[in-house]
Amino acid sequence: MALSFRPPVMTPPWLTSFSACLLAGSMVLGSLASAANVSGVIHVIPPGHSHPRADDLSAANIVVWLQSVNGPAMQPIANRRAGLLQKNKTFKPHVLAIQVGTVVDFPNEDPIFHSAFSNYNGQLFDLGLYAPGTTRSVRFKRPGIVRVFCNIHPNMAAVILVLDTPFFTTAASNGAYRIPDVPPGVYKLFAFDERASSQSPADPSVVVSVPEADISAPELLISEEDYLPAPHKNKYGLDYPPSSEQDSYSGAPQ
Repeated sequence: MALSFRPPVMTPPWLTSFSACLLAGSMVLGSLASAANVSGVIHVIPPGHSHPRADDLSAANIVVWLQSVNGPAMQPIANRRAGLLQKNKTFKPHVLAIQVGTVVDFPNEDPIFHSAFSNYNGQLFDLGLYAPGTTRSVRFKRPGIVRVFCNIHPNMAAVILVLDTPFFTTAASNGAYRIPDVPPGVYKLFAFDERASSQSPADPSVVVSVPEADISAPELLISEEDYLPAPHKNKYGLDYPPSSEQDSYSGAPQ
């Protein structure tokens, strides 16, 4: 069955933005008395295709958020925690969205050692080698994209998206999303998809004016048609040794 939807907005390589005007009336930005739910749908062109597929359910790791245009800057939050689980030699969830100031716990629930790290600009950290059943933590102090790997297992990878706004969500597998409790104001809407193609055209701004009520954002179209996974180095900037595919760290470190 062919898809039927309004003309969507194409995204840039991995980031989509548009301005959504929420009429404030007599309310000030930051008041939740007349907060709205902002809902929308993302359509994904999967790798190797030139158009969306009706049965595609690949949008589950796309993060959507609203950034205030005229409101005061958001301060880092305190006493909030999130988790990036390591189990079955996999980070769960694969994409984690948090607000600046959040502490992320990295529990190791495998029967083997792990060594989570990030050497990208979002935030550098190195948790070192730690044993099964233990947890280490990192507080994320600035917005950015943090790509996380394990220094032992090259197939382990995740993304932490650190945002300076509380208005964000992760799309469902069918592309539907809902950002709750958004106060009246002017926002830009952003979407992050790590698999988005680098050939996508520049994104036009779409202005949406609505009353103090729930709104539907314009449909978005994200292309992953040219996506190719890229290998990464270990924390020393070197290739992983062939032995890293095996559970050589199932006991005490050698």
